[in-house]
Amino acid sequence: MKDKQRYGADLIVDSLINHNVKYVFGIPGAKIDRVFDILDHENKGKGPKMIVTRHEQGAALMAQAVGRLTGEPGVALVTSGPGVSNLATALVTATSEGDAVLAIGGQVKRADRLKRAHQSMDNVAMMQPATKFSVETLDPEVLSETVANAYRIAKQGRPGATFISVPQDVTDAPVEAKAIKPLSAPKMGNASIDDINYLAQAIKNAVLPVILVGAGGSDAKVAESLRNLLTHVSIPVVETFQGAGVISRDLEHTFFGRVGLFRNQPGDMLLKRADLVIAVGYDPIEYEARNWNAEIDSRIVVIDKQISEIDTYFQPERELIGDISSTLDSLLPAVRGYEVHDGSKEYLDGLKKLTQKPEFDISTPEEGRMHPLDLVKTFQSVVKDDETVTVDVGSLYIWMARYFKSYEPRHLLFSNGMQTLGVALPWAITAALLRPGKKVYSHSGDGGFLFTGQELETAVRLNLPIVHIIWNDGHYDMVKFQEEMKYGRSSAVDFGYVDYVKYAESMGAKGIRVHSKEELKEVLENIPDTTGPIMIDVSLDYSDNSKLADRLLLEEFY
Repeated sequence: MKDKQRYGADLIVDSLINHNVKYVFGIPGAKIDRVFDILDHENKGKGPKMIVTRHEQGAALMAQAVGRLTGEPGVALVTSGPGVSNLATALVTATSEGDAVLAIGGQVKRADRLKRAHQSMDNVAMMQPATKFSVETLDPEVLSETVANAYRIAKQGRPGATFISVPQDVTDAPVEAKAIKPLSAPKMGNASIDDINYLAQAIKNAVLPVILVGAGGSDAKVAESLRNLLTHVSIPVVETFQGAGVISRDLEHTFFGRVGLFRNQPGDMLLKRADLVIAVGYDPIEYEARNWNAEIDSRIVVIDKQISEIDTYFQPERELIGDISSTLDSLLPAVRGYEVHDGSKEYLDGLKKLTQKPEFDISTPEEGRMHPLDLVKTFQSVVKDDETVTVDVGSLYIWMARYFKSYEPRHLLFSNGMQTLGVALPWAITAALLRPGKKVYSHSGDGGFLFTGQELETAVRLNLPIVHIIWNDGHYDMVKFQEEMKYGRSSAVDFGYVDYVKYAESMGAKGIRVHSKEELKEVLENIPDTTGPIMIDVSLDYSDNSKLADRLLLEEFY
């Protein structure tokens, strides 16, 4: 029997199967539809599951969440023209925030590439600034090579997005080549013994060393090694927003909060006071060093898997480059039993008390509205440590990043590189797919939600156990309160009313509106674990937002 004719599209799908891709997120179109046809029919049940989304940006954000949660590239598949251009925001978000993504976009036939043909554009040039690697494949026989290289590049070094443009006649062309199987990933060793000994001595000589853990420290293996280190040494820790969850409950005594945006947190005070800052998996895009090292007087040592980007405010005296987990494991024997000096213990005790008391007097919220801290505390009392929480950008993410406690790495997700609106719901969809049997919570403002709100239908179609909480105040409030601080007034931040309960119901989800912490607690406690998507609309009083930025570092904690 004659073998079935194989096409370029088969090579793409076979390559994804070889790389053990579980899900492909996207929207079809004529220039790429043969790939969708093979995924949805010929390879159904033995290849990646096709998740059809409602917008290409949503697809790429879902793929980004695969990268963040697993370390393996998530895959987005879209058609030509606006299908490709709609990827840009999500891909630059993934690249800036260190999340592996492989995006594949359709292209016009090769003969039409340089013409003013329907949907003809330079896909590669568009995607170069947003990705680590952007290429167009013109020979169908090398499609699998291209996929294999793009997949590797996406997750190696500092992870990010890669993009492959594929002309229609390349996916439709007959091929003889077989799909490449992935190579074993290169294994990094720990940093050099000289560098590890240097850091060990620096720690022993320090009066108050501090660990600043960033996104790279939230990898599961790295977090395990860091936790093991902190079990045997007494060094305080500060997280960036994307380093959330690295410190476990039993190590909470080492945790002094998260830093990001405004330099007015206990973590900022501790970094300023420290005579040695050990940056573990820290990326300046999370919280620029000019914020926490404004005086340019911090002594900094880096532990990372690649060299740092240097600027005036970030000049590490030593970089321990290698596998971060292995480096931390190798450091432990040299510093086991270390404790900060007695004077520093008194300082840390005082600072810990500061972290545990209310940061400011809470204003009485307007009737029928909740104070943000009441929402955070009520939510905290219900959510379990192993449940995933995704948070959109806006005023809400400042409140959540500062005050919501998370004890498992990559279970509290923020966009703090690009600060991209609309990430919460797509990320929650992916978390629900990858962590079955666990409820997923997503939070967004009423402004940010509608950037990707159409993906609620995707969540309903997949019957995912997502609880989406909308912090509703009727404004783009993160912009509003900062404009008011700068100019005494706001501009271009108001929009019209949307009934989010009806919005949810129109897509087949359940919609609930609450006005008090008591109502919210009752609703959250009575949502079954096997629920389909539920949307909770909470009216917020953001009157205290200005206090998020105006609190100055206390002199006694410098």
